[in-house]
Order: sequence, then structure tokens, then C-alpha cells
Amino acid sequence: MTTSPKILAFAGSAREASLNKYLVQVAAQGAKNAGAQVTDLDFRDLPLPLYDQDLEAKEGLPENVLKLKTLMKEHQGFLIASPEYNSSVTPLLKNAIDWASRPEPGEPPLALTCFKNKVAAILSTSPGGLGGLRGLVHLRSILGNIGVLVIPQQKTIPNAFQVFNEQGQIQDPDLQADVEQIGAQLATVLAKLI
Repeated sequence: MTTSPKILAFAGSAREASLNKYLVQVAAQGAKNAGAQVTDLDFRDLPLPLYDQDLEAKEGLPENVLKLKTLMKEHQGFLIASPEYNSSVTPLLKNAIDWASRPEPGEPPLALTCFKNKVAAILSTSPGGLGGLRGLVHLRSILGNIGVLVIPQQKTIPNAFQVFNEQGQIQDPDLQADVEQIGAQLATVLAKLI
């Protein structure tokens, strides 16, 4: 019996009508079509304090950080759509990565249990002309440095306001297929590794 890959899908934005939330849902559908089990994560439902080492030392890891870490450890792959803020990743996404990188009691300091041996696919969309490309360069570097294998295939979509309709769907069927293919590729790679 073959085990279905488990993928955690999330956007680096908490905004309700986030274009990157729309984007990650399209890619998630591609992963599901390829046989993966996909769990959706919305950071609006899991608010995290700004990382503060003094807070961690006094109170330990916050409850929502522990929930995030549990979710991440239960999945072999991550499907991430990240907006670009000032040529880098969003503070929301970086903060989540920083908290998730912290060891739980009993783990060695650099265990990185949420990241090591995981595989990720990254995407971005933006109203601008580069589609969030500069942010993905930083995201790929961050993830790679903490033990995540980021697949080479990625997708950036410029001029996002013309791409998505009011329901968050991609209007161009060819572009829809391209985005779904990123999710499918992640599922395929994971299926070969697990």
C-alpha cells in the first residue's frame, strides 16, 4: 500500500482577500489531484507573537507556536505562496519560520525538527511586474539553510489583479494548469521520497 504524501499549504499573508491565499489554493488542488493529502493553514487562525527570546525564556513556547510545530511535523511537504515585501519575505512568514525553528523541551538547540528532511514548493503573485520573484529568492535561501529541500520548479505571477476573479480563481486555464502543476510536482517528489 502506498502512503499519500502529506502537504501543509499556507500563504505568507493573513489578509482575508490575499492574492497569495488564492494562489496557494490553486496549487493545493494540483497536489490533491496528484494524490497528496493537503492541510490548509491560515495564519489568521493561528496568531503568533513577534519572536522574542526573552518571552521564550520566561514563558516557553506559546501555545500557537506548539500547534504550528505539531502541524509542520505531521507533514512531509510545504506548499507556500509568499507575497514580496520590500524585495523579501513577509514579516508574518519570517516570524512563523523563526518560531518554528525554536527547539521544544528535550530537543537539541538546532534540531530544526519542523524543517529537516522536508520538501517545499514556493510560489508568489503580486500586482507588480515581477510577481514576487525577489521575495522567493530570499524564501528559497532561508528554507534551504534550515534543511528544507525546495524543488526547482516555482511560479511567480505578475499583474495579479488581472489574473484572479472576485472568487479568487485564475481566469486563464493555461495559467491555472501551470500553478496546479507546481502542487502536483511537489506531490510527485514527495511520493518518491516517503
